[in-house]
Amino acid sequence: MLNAAAADRNKEPILDVLRSRVASDRPLVALEISSGTGQHVVHFAKAFPNITWQPSEIESQSISSIEAYREHHKLQNVKPPMYLDVSQSWENWTGLQPESCDLIVNINMMHISPLACTTGLFNGVGKILKPQGLLLTYGPYAFNGSITPQSNVDFDHSLRYRNPEWGLRDVSLLKTLGQENGLRLEEIVDMPANNKCLLFHKDSVV
Repeated sequence: MLNAAAADRNKEPILDVLRSRVASDRPLVALEISSGTGQHVVHFAKAFPNITWQPSEIESQSISSIEAYREHHKLQNVKPPMYLDVSQSWENWTGLQPESCDLIVNINMMHISPLACTTGLFNGVGKILKPQGLLLTYGPYAFNGSITPQSNVDFDHSLRYRNPEWGLRDVSLLKTLGQENGLRLEEIVDMPANNKCLLFHKDSVV
């Protein structure tokens, strides 16, 4: 059971965003893409027992950690973690059917992965999300080519130094990727530590 301090800090603020926007009175299906340690999915699953949660990861160490959290908390509404390479076409996302998810969550992935992962995320979500379904992404972002405050500028520089393919993604790019895949950016929520939640809804007709 790996522990990420950032996940401990942000899991409740993100849950607050979900609580006010996701139904708790009917069965739903949720996919978390890039689940990390597993801290988020078990926290969300406790708060939303009506939702069946599917965690996913690309790294074997993280998949083991997610399974350990799942076993420890004995949550019936969390499925075993699946391997998912978001940079690949959605047809290769094991066992996921078109328009099968009511909710898709992606936390702190875009800035620490190549742009192909962000592009793949929107391409896949556009296929797998049900009409009127919700995509929530969380992390630090650029806006119209500008990054604020200075701490986020420094963070972006440090990421690009570690890997030139990493870095904060611009919301204007994400909005365009969403539109190309039938996803409409409807809300930007300010979060602690200069992060944002971006909320995209899938249009009824793509």
